[in-house]
Amino acid sequence: MGLILGALGLIFPRILIVVLYFFTGWFNSMNGNVLYILLGFIFLPFTLLWYSVVLNYFGGSWTTLPIIGMVVAIAADLGAFGSRRVRR
Repeated sequence: MGLILGALGLIFPRILIVVLYFFTGWFNSMNGNVLYILLGFIFLPFTLLWYSVVLNYFGGSWTTLPIIGMVVAIAADLGAFGSRRVRR
């Protein structure tokens, strides 16, 4: 099940965010702030997913691996915006 959700997250991150929000307690570690979840859903979905992974699996500890993952997630989000501009 985790592998399926991971693949779904890479292909359709916004769908995974909706599924995790409604069917799990995955985003409860964000202290119930729905604004962060909503902004992440709209603008930076990969970053929101990676931030929630850091909070849930790494205990919120920002060591080397979570920082590298955050850089990759931000690059993936910004790369998606850049590819839309080139197509126009």
